[in-house]
Amino acid sequence: MTGELNGRRVAILAADGVEQAELEQPRAALEDAGARVELLSTHDGEIQAMNHDIEKGDRFTVEREVAGAAVDDYDALVLPGGTINPDQLRRYAEAVGFVRDFVDSGKPVGAICHGPWTLVEADVVRGRRLTSFTSIRTDIRNAGGDVLDEEVVVDRNLVTSRQPGDLPAFNAKLVESIART
Repeated sequence: MTGELNGRRVAILAADGVEQAELEQPRAALEDAGARVELLSTHDGEIQAMNHDIEKGDRFTVEREVAGAAVDDYDALVLPGGTINPDQLRRYAEAVGFVRDFVDSGKPVGAICHGPWTLVEADVVRGRRLTSFTSIRTDIRNAGGDVLDEEVVVDRNLVTSRQPGDLPAFNAKLVESIART
């Protein structure tokens, strides 16, 4: 159904190395549902997307630096993956703090593939059920999270998926979760 997110503002937080499909497809699904989507990053200018972590993809214009963003400016947050992207975000205190505050606010947060790495760094997975790409599941368990191997997992305000192949289910649950708030 189009229009179910009219008037909603959604932030996508990403850095260089973001998996292109995991940025583009959720953004398109959210915009198709009527949301206004804004790309946040650790710096202004552009970020370099990747395809399968090894091939350069497109460059995307950063619309706002995360250091100048506030949780109250948005209704939801999306954390795409790609191996390099969350590793970049984890080293930037303003990004980690923004993610922590967003999860704590109770507003919907979607994270796919390696995106939950930023959730681990923000120390918000303890006691939560989620999924991710296989290579970071030990990190999630070590941070106190309960990892499931499912296409999409919803635990309170967290919506997580494993990989790009799960994007259709992830996008649908993300839109549904935002629409319910």
